[in-house]
Amino acid sequence: MTTVANRYLEGNYAPVSDEVTVSSLPVTGSLPESLSGRYLRNGPNPLGTPEPSAYHWFTGTGMVHGIRIREGHAEWYRNRFVRSAEVAAALGEPVHPGPVHADMDFGPNTNVIGHAGRTFATVEAGPRPYELTYELDTIGPCDFGGTLPGGYTAHPKRDPTSGELHAMSYFWGWGNKVQYTVIDTGGMVRKVVDVDVGGPVSVHDMSLTERFAVIYDLPVVFDMDMATSGATFPYRWEPDYQARIGLLERDGGADNVSWFEVEPCYVFHPMNAYDDGDQVVLDVVRHPRSFDTQLLGPDEGPPTLDRWTVDLVAGKVMEERIDDLGQEFPRVDERVVGHRHRYGYVGAFLEREDALVKHDLDRRTKEVRPLRSGGGASEAVFVPAEVDAAEDDGWVLSLVYDADRDASDLLVLNAADFTGEPQAVVHLPQRVPFGFHGNWVPDDPWSVGP
Repeated sequence: MTTVANRYLEGNYAPVSDEVTVSSLPVTGSLPESLSGRYLRNGPNPLGTPEPSAYHWFTGTGMVHGIRIREGHAEWYRNRFVRSAEVAAALGEPVHPGPVHADMDFGPNTNVIGHAGRTFATVEAGPRPYELTYELDTIGPCDFGGTLPGGYTAHPKRDPTSGELHAMSYFWGWGNKVQYTVIDTGGMVRKVVDVDVGGPVSVHDMSLTERFAVIYDLPVVFDMDMATSGATFPYRWEPDYQARIGLLERDGGADNVSWFEVEPCYVFHPMNAYDDGDQVVLDVVRHPRSFDTQLLGPDEGPPTLDRWTVDLVAGKVMEERIDDLGQEFPRVDERVVGHRHRYGYVGAFLEREDALVKHDLDRRTKEVRPLRSGGGASEAVFVPAEVDAAEDDGWVLSLVYDADRDASDLLVLNAADFTGEPQAVVHLPQRVPFGFHGNWVPDDPWSVGP
């Protein structure tokens, strides 16, 4: 009998089965005294044994990992399944009731954020967030006090001035529309705008500027044939779909959207965006296509860092390549979201190893930090040293897999000495499978971060 291979079930993509709680983690180096909070990461971790030929990376059961840091110590590591009704039943536990959307009770597996003093695991395509305790145990699905009318996104953007969360959500049942929402600092939705798009599109992420919420209306759309045949993520590349971006005025409504055509591609993750007079600048990680022939994960040509400059007067977009190195999971200092940024951080894919990269967008240069053999390029999160510190005065946090001991480390780098010796390495008791997104969630409210 032939065994079908699936890269998303092998190596450090493979799930871990145990939920672990460990105190007083070993640390090499010295953790900054000013770091006080939790580094959180979410990702797919199938419960049970999925069929390799059908398993899509985006559909594994959500598992949240957390490292608590305070006063120079790594106080604990915890990992917990997000307990949807199906997961709770499989674990022999009571269901955590709450307001699910369109019967889509799915334990979010994509991102984990802090907002209004609460912790939320998030996912795209229709389900609502799940609220978690500080220690990452499941409370239940959340509709923000009844103010969220539908599903939500994995990628809200926080306005660093107001502290509000801006989101662009999609759901196949809405047909040709996406939904823009704004959640205030008290955790209630204060604005909802439904925007017509070209089809039942997958909008994985969005961008935010001081004037606009940016919609990426690109050629990955819901496929009914895939859905009826049992595909767990029934979205695929549509070559005839018009690729475009929309600029929705933040203070306006559905009629206040301007559309601009771009070359066909797909963007999972923009780095940042900002207004520049009569232009809007978008730095994005551009995939030449996605889910065309490779339907179980994004693997169709190297994703590159590109800049799209929207000319609001001419109605055109200038597209240019910043860096052709294969890269993903772009991040900036959260204090500059929606504003002009100089630095950005990505995970990169070299010929024989992965790396972390710091981009200087002003100089168009980069610093590359190769990872040890077997290490994976995970998302890099910037944490400022102080509330008014310079844009690269702080630390870069990233999970790195150590193949020699089959476990993961939290790498803490000095951002201004990106390729030098780590500030600290926190050694975790087990693997954190290659997954998606996370954030530094500070205990001190001055510290900006989702």
